[in-house]
Amino acid sequence: MKEIILDTETTGLSVKDGHRIVEIGCIELDNLVPTQNKFHCYLNPERKVSEKALEVHGYTDEFLSTKKKFGEIAEDFLSFIKDKRLIIHNAEFDLSHLNNELKILGKTIINNEIVDTLTLARDKFPGSSISLDALCKKYRIDNTKRTLHTALVDCDLLAKVYINLIGQKEPTLNFQSQDNLIKNGEPANKVLYFKKVVSPTDEEIKNHSAYLKSSLKKNFF
Repeated sequence: MKEIILDTETTGLSVKDGHRIVEIGCIELDNLVPTQNKFHCYLNPERKVSEKALEVHGYTDEFLSTKKKFGEIAEDFLSFIKDKRLIIHNAEFDLSHLNNELKILGKTIINNEIVDTLTLARDKFPGSSISLDALCKKYRIDNTKRTLHTALVDCDLLAKVYINLIGQKEPTLNFQSQDNLIKNGEPANKVLYFKKVVSPTDEEIKNHSAYLKSSLKKNFF
């Protein structure tokens, strides 16, 4: 399955205050493995960046003034994410800004399947800090490059966090024949990620029970 790790940076928090997107970053995953397909752009928001947002991402009005406007990249962006599940940390924020930009252009809002890693983390670590930095620390993911919030760096970190959150860390080689892989349009050396579950056989359970009965002084059977 192909998924898109997505992140945005903006001029401020709320679209209700007229804030706009200044950066979009996307990394494609294929069966949880990052591909070479990425989408990235800086955008001219046609308004000033708030002081608080500037502290977060560091993009100045002067830097952004020469970049494309959202309308100039909208079709390329929509084509990149088409029919793919979107993986977003705090999806409500990013989607509100993306849909606002689309509404300004008179376009249909995003209706992709969404996985919000903030929700996944909240369920997995109730009461704990679940910021991207906090999750990187929990999973021992190197985030030293994240001196500021930038979309592609955040996407790269989020991809690693996402794989950990869903419990699919163990890589395993796909041992299908090369002919089958080529027939299915997949690279022959693809690494797939899945949760490894090994269940004992009935014979192993029987032998284990017999061992416990004969070895333990106190019999619980």
